[in-house]
Amino acid sequence: MSARKPAPAFELPNVGPGPDPCSLATLAENESFVVLLFHHDDACHDCRAQAKKAGDRYAALRARDAVAVSVLPTGREVAEDWQERFDLPHPLLVDPEGSAGADYSQPVRLPMFAELPIFGRLPAVAVVDTRGAEPEVAWTYRGRSTWDHPSMTTVLEGLDSVRE
Repeated sequence: MSARKPAPAFELPNVGPGPDPCSLATLAENESFVVLLFHHDDACHDCRAQAKKAGDRYAALRARDAVAVSVLPTGREVAEDWQERFDLPHPLLVDPEGSAGADYSQPVRLPMFAELPIFGRLPAVAVVDTRGAEPEVAWTYRGRSTWDHPSMTTVLEGLDSVRE
């Protein structure tokens, strides 16, 4: 990403570790970077794998003073099931309206079908730099298909590129 832009504020229910509700402002108090993983569907194998891999790379993120935050466009009950099944070490936010995803320009393949996983939202990642006076979106990855999730290596490389 070439140009930074202000990071949209959010406050969403959290079914994982951390504050509930969870906001960007609260995360910014303790973290230098917030890595937002915008999943497109709770039933998507690749979305589940991405959330689990972010959990697996928790130590690598913490070493960079960063925290992963999964954002799931579903209801609380489904998100709680995810947390129970995957035991994620990072926040898992509930965004049933997709408002945070929209605010962060999560791609939508066919806007008229945005609520249908196979036609609607696409995966996205945003690295928010919270070190300045106002949080900024410093790096993004926007999927081109429902299967286009960046590897955690790509995400960590993106994070490293904005840390200096």
